[in-house]
Amino acid sequence: MAQKSSKVIITCAITGGIHTPTMSDALPITPDDIAKQSVEAAEAGASIIHLHARDPRDGRPSPDPKVFMEFLPRIKQASDAVLNITTGGGLNMTLEDRLAAPLAAKPEMCSLNMGSMNFGIFPLADRYSAWKHDWEEPYLRGTDNFIFRNTFRDIENILKALGQEHGTRFEHECYDIGHLYNLAHFVDRGLVEPPFFVQMIFGILGGVGADLENLMFMKRTADKLFGDDYRWSVLAAGRNQMPFATQSALLGGSVRVGLEDSLYIGRGQIAQSNAEQVRKIRVILEELGHEIATPAEARAMLALKGSDLVGF
Repeated sequence: MAQKSSKVIITCAITGGIHTPTMSDALPITPDDIAKQSVEAAEAGASIIHLHARDPRDGRPSPDPKVFMEFLPRIKQASDAVLNITTGGGLNMTLEDRLAAPLAAKPEMCSLNMGSMNFGIFPLADRYSAWKHDWEEPYLRGTDNFIFRNTFRDIENILKALGQEHGTRFEHECYDIGHLYNLAHFVDRGLVEPPFFVQMIFGILGGVGADLENLMFMKRTADKLFGDDYRWSVLAAGRNQMPFATQSALLGGSVRVGLEDSLYIGRGQIAQSNAEQVRKIRVILEELGHEIATPAEARAMLALKGSDLVGF
């Protein structure tokens, strides 16, 4: 393979489907807010913007392609960042729901969860006694009896429908060691081709814990399975976000931040925007001597099709 770039890709996950409006006034809900915060995050140094949609009336996660189309073209017009659309969606969405917006948008990149898992965010509900909207508390508490479905057939269907049909490549989200082996299965079958992008995820209840030993084991396992064929990044939930991102960069990986993954900028301090988190990790990375990949460099590193070939 050609010599790999050593530059660090910063991904920013803008809103997600985990945190609810009660938790932070900074969490972007409306298409206007999502577009504005995405552009600001790109200006701060994020070369990939990872996107979910919210119902602008009450902030619940939405799979509606019409809502996505209220912000995708605006971000594209105002920024050169790679726009990465979720296929995970929100809790309790069907696979058809989760694919509706990606199939309409035909993006350069989508997230792709690499296995089914318990996905427990119910402990968050104990932190609040009053709620902005009546859907929030049951949405969170119901995850003690929730399985986030991503079967082998589901994954294959996504790879074929988006990858083979539209040239979309993926942020392969791996919440545990077994998810790396699931990815290796699809690599062996030729449904995933290098250079592929592995997002190692730590600190979600139901996935691997946010311990340094786990990060090292995930990295060693990925090296064993994929050799030089992959690029990797790390995200960690909540208070572990910045320490794990920093450790990833020290080990030669890329990083993901954003209000989807953590609402905080420091101990007990709510972040005021996604861009604030991007600026913080960029300063850390540059102080460590790393160069930040531009969107054009990220596209080359991940062999993306280009923003002129998307559907928005």
